[in-house]
Amino acid sequence: DRLHFVMKFQQLTGPLMAKGVEDTTLYIYNRLLSLNEVGGNPGHFGITLEAFHAFNQARQACWPHTQNATATHDTKRGEDIRARLNVLSEIPEEWGTQVELWQTINQHKKQYTNGQSIPRPNDEYFFYQTLIGAFPLVLGERSEFIERMQQYAIKAVREAKVHSTWLRPHPHYEDGYTAFIKAVLKDSKFLQLFESFQQHVSIYGVYNSLSQVLLKVASPGVPDFYQGNELWDFNLVDPDNRRPVDYSRRISLLDEVNTSDLADPLRLIATLLKAPEDGRVKLFLTTKLLQARQAYGDVFTYGSYEPLTVSGQFADRIIAFARSYQNTTAIAIAPRFLTTVIKPSQLPIAREIWKDTQLELPQGIGSTWENTITGEMGTCSSSLLVGEAFQHFPGALLIAQR
Repeated sequence: DRLHFVMKFQQLTGPLMAKGVEDTTLYIYNRLLSLNEVGGNPGHFGITLEAFHAFNQARQACWPHTQNATATHDTKRGEDIRARLNVLSEIPEEWGTQVELWQTINQHKKQYTNGQSIPRPNDEYFFYQTLIGAFPLVLGERSEFIERMQQYAIKAVREAKVHSTWLRPHPHYEDGYTAFIKAVLKDSKFLQLFESFQQHVSIYGVYNSLSQVLLKVASPGVPDFYQGNELWDFNLVDPDNRRPVDYSRRISLLDEVNTSDLADPLRLIATLLKAPEDGRVKLFLTTKLLQARQAYGDVFTYGSYEPLTVSGQFADRIIAFARSYQNTTAIAIAPRFLTTVIKPSQLPIAREIWKDTQLELPQGIGSTWENTITGEMGTCSSSLLVGEAFQHFPGALLIAQR
């Protein structure tokens, strides 16, 4: 009887989680949509840096071969959408001001039934966040964006089950919502204001995404790259994220990046950072990090995990740790919370930006290090200025051997 109960209970909990939380609650509780992910908790706003390191240490000790995945076929939002939306948590006052402005501008675009607006405020807020996260970087991708947003809105309201459902659709609400979306995205006045703010968010989102790739590859576990995510992933939930991947384009860009890297890596990096729209900078970073994992596989598979102490003006804006195995040490350094470090027009590189921020290096790691991302060499001492590690790229994976 006990076995029968447990098995029946297991059959119930999976669907309850999937339909009750992932396909209902995550479309209703819209405080910060980057948290509304499969396996996530929309009420849990991040963890401390100490907890992050503790998690990685436990993973290395107990589950060193588990997947480090940032996207699947069932992801609610592409990994780079979430990286963008996380920027909003750094600028809540500015975000709130923008939303109030947009609500005022778009008020006349709504329909009203029995004194209730279409869309309702919660769905309108859902739409603005989605717009911030998914808005294309490349102009050529905007022609189909309105239709994508309309289709997504219908799915979202049906999943939420508040104003429409899959079993009993509410055509009047859905048509009013999609008409609102089209009117908003055809309004040049709104788009001018929106794009000015969105471009600032997307710039910081680029750096969040790059840090995410670096941490995924260097942390304990096996990094997983879902199909097409070598470039920016601004897809929404299925069926949006089931569209065909242009692998020919990715192969062509990879060949181009590899050729330029052999010729002049620092010049290539400067070019990629100045024009991140096409995603080549993410492709470049992914390539360099995976090459490092291939060359030093034992370090990332069996290596210890040691959090590194960071000090200076921007100490809390840096995540740094070391992975050591036998005579080799890999040091990962990733930036975060850059809205208070740089202006949107600046790059988060060079000593002038990071000032006295530095990290303590592990003892006995050897005399020199190589930055596997940029190819630069440096001398090991007791500490390292972040600005030296970030001289040309906002992130570093250093390899030192003794």
